Amino acid sequence: MKLFRNLSLKNKIFISTFAIIMLLSCLIGLFTRWVLINSLTSELKLRGAGIARGIAEGGSEFILTRDRTELTSLIYDARVGEKENLVNYIFVTDIRGYIIAHTFVEEFPENLKKHFKSNTIIESSLLQLNGYNIFDIVVSAKEGIYEIGRIHVGLNKSHIDNLIAKLRFTFICFLSLVTVVFFFLSQFLSKYITKPISELIMFSNSLSAGNYNINDYPETDEKSMKDEVWQLRHSFINMTRHIIRSQSKLIISEDKYRSLFAEGPNPVFVCEKSTLMILDANPAAVNKLGFSIEELIKKSILDFGNFDPQILFKRSTSANGKILPKIKEEFIKKDGDKIFVSIHSSSAKYENKDVLIIATPDISEIVEKDSQLIQASKMTGLGIMSASIAHELNQPLNVIKMGSEFLLFLDETGKDISQEEQSKIITEINGQVDRATEIINRLKEFGRKADFSRERVNVNNQIKSVLKIVEKHFNLQSICIELSLDENISEIEAHGNRIEQVVFNLLTNARDAINQRREHDSSDFKGLIRIESFMNNDSTAFTIKDNGFGIPDKYRDRIFEAFFTTKKMGEGMGMGLSIINGIVKDYNGYIEVIESTGIETVFKVKFPVIQGNL
Repeated sequence: MKLFRNLSLKNKIFISTFAIIMLLSCLIGLFTRWVLINSLTSELKLRGAGIARGIAEGGSEFILTRDRTELTSLIYDARVGEKENLVNYIFVTDIRGYIIAHTFVEEFPENLKKHFKSNTIIESSLLQLNGYNIFDIVVSAKEGIYEIGRIHVGLNKSHIDNLIAKLRFTFICFLSLVTVVFFFLSQFLSKYITKPISELIMFSNSLSAGNYNINDYPETDEKSMKDEVWQLRHSFINMTRHIIRSQSKLIISEDKYRSLFAEGPNPVFVCEKSTLMILDANPAAVNKLGFSIEELIKKSILDFGNFDPQILFKRSTSANGKILPKIKEEFIKKDGDKIFVSIHSSSAKYENKDVLIIATPDISEIVEKDSQLIQASKMTGLGIMSASIAHELNQPLNVIKMGSEFLLFLDETGKDISQEEQSKIITEINGQVDRATEIINRLKEFGRKADFSRERVNVNNQIKSVLKIVEKHFNLQSICIELSLDENISEIEAHGNRIEQVVFNLLTNARDAINQRREHDSSDFKGLIRIESFMNNDSTAFTIKDNGFGIPDKYRDRIFEAFFTTKKMGEGMGMGLSIINGIVKDYNGYIEVIESTGIETVFKVKFPVIQGNL
């Protein structure tokens, strides 16, 4: 069995097929021989019985008369011709078993006498007589219904043996021919069956050796083939061809993206998703931050900036492997300098690990220009309100001037006043100085250039701070401001000056919309701006509602685009809403127009509340 197991599949199929064919041939030969022997033996017995019946019918008279001469002549005549080699002997007995006539030349054999008393009408038995196998056939001779004697016919079994020997030779020749035919047929079948498997083995060995040349194997449609083994062979080759093509495309893709990774101008980090430890970084990251690749791999992405990592994980989960929204952060370089970066991240697989691909392009110049643009917008707003601001500042200055002139007059004229009146005048002057100082400080605070740092901010405080600057100006333009602030709102993570810029721009837009409506309606139209702050689920929100000229529906999707404006030429550049939209998004907030009709507009701004400590 071990030897058979070590044979090739081709030889196993050949030997198995040949052995089965030979076994079937032998079984068929044995069955055929058994059928032939039985058939020939039965035929021989029937012929012997026919000879015996013929003698019984023709010699019944001689049996009754015991005419030995006629009976002997009759039984000799029955052996004449072709029957001579077939019939070994014939003898006739009466009903008592006495031999009347026989064909034996010599004395009658003793071993035949024991069959004389058989009561069977036709009986055959195999006897040994003078070294020959003899079938002894017994037939009764009757006269009417009475048995008058018996005829024994001995048939040579060698006749059957000779016929069987001839048939055996013929069958052996036929079996040899069949064996030769099936030998070559087995060879062909084994070779045909194992050919695709042999080609698969050769093809697999070629692949294992690194030879991916499959041009010698044409593409085929295995569905059009009926042979399952050949289908397997062609399917495997076609599958390998597709894999090689896909691998080639993958190599090209990897080379392309490796080139983007290695030669891209922006820093790119590969960070483990669970720990945010850096696994790899491109040369741009090394050059931009000043760390070597070995130093970067030992760090976490959080070591370069102070931002909440949960933002990345939340967005990674919601993005389902797509590019995630950007985040602006401040990174610290090796030499201590700070740069502003825009963080773009996406989920990926890297060396069977879940990772985040984090790109951090340097946006320091963009942030600086944004700051300049915001500053210019604030200065423009202050310039527009300069008259009302000057009027507000002029009031305490007038009081100070009147008080100081009165004291100077008293000094020149030498008049005296009571200590109480002098103290009251000095106190009033001092209070007006404080008021003027407060106005100037408020303008300085609002007008200073904001940075990108983050702190705890209460939106209510920023709204109130802006109102201190614009309320007088709005009152001069007959615009009333109503406040409905929730004092229990949660703080947000932002920069106060930048939130003030958002409120300031929305209020100035509301003022312009009211003035625009006043031009169309009447000059005595009363403007109204209502400001509300409240909690909106897990967000802190505020709305600014005005009863001015609304935003047409066709413009609502474009109002946050840069340089888009509905104002007249020279009245605006269309940057106000674009600027505050950028500020709101910098702090993961959201701004929208929730209502705009011909008589009122409502802007809603919301920010996520602070989770834990900064």
